[in-house]
Amino acid sequence: MNTKIAIVTGGNSGLGFATAKKLCDNGITTFIIGRTKEKTEEACAEIGANAIPVLYDLNNLAGIPAMIADIAKGGNIDILVNNAGINSKKEFIEVTDEDFESIIHTNLKSVFAVSREVVKVMQNHGGGSIVNISSMASQYGIPKVIAYTASKGAIEAMTRAMAVELAPMGIRVNCVAPGFIKTKMSAKALDSDPERKNKVLSRTPMGILGEPSDIGDAVFYFATSESKFVTGTILPVDGGNSIGF
Repeated sequence: MNTKIAIVTGGNSGLGFATAKKLCDNGITTFIIGRTKEKTEEACAEIGANAIPVLYDLNNLAGIPAMIADIAKGGNIDILVNNAGINSKKEFIEVTDEDFESIIHTNLKSVFAVSREVVKVMQNHGGGSIVNISSMASQYGIPKVIAYTASKGAIEAMTRAMAVELAPMGIRVNCVAPGFIKTKMSAKALDSDPERKNKVLSRTPMGILGEPSDIGDAVFYFATSESKFVTGTILPVDGGNSIGF
């Protein structure tokens, strides 16, 4: 049996790391795309032999086709997880055109470019699964993250459009929308802002933060044949946050 091949963008920390670990632990060779050499190599060493570091800055759209072609030399790319993304907190009227463009460039344009190149490979090998990562910011309005919200709303719409167009090629496209998850980044943000932390927990019916592995498990479901009849869906993994009152 041929080993499955996956790509996880931004897989060297947080939710991407948990996702890459889940795939690798299940025998899937996983290429982890990261910008920082040391961080990406350390993440792969921690995950184990199935993790392969790819040092690349996804802001360089022009180089993406060659980078994906290089990964595909070994055969099909069975799974793509579009996890890499950036955020910035600013008052709406303070956000410059450059601020807005920077986040759209990383969170949306690079997802499109990577997906397009991976689809070219998948369509020649009988299909595959693409999993996009969205956010609670696309489920309801969150202040001070307008560009991030716009990018994630677009990711969800793009998920549906891709799913319909790519289904005849045997390619499924789904999306996971994480709620508030315990990561170093979120802990830092919430612990320094008790009011925000209380608000997050009070509107999450389960009353707790999620674990990174909760996202890894959801992505794994979409990535594998467990979800073979599922495409075009957005799955909130959020302890009920998006429907909380």
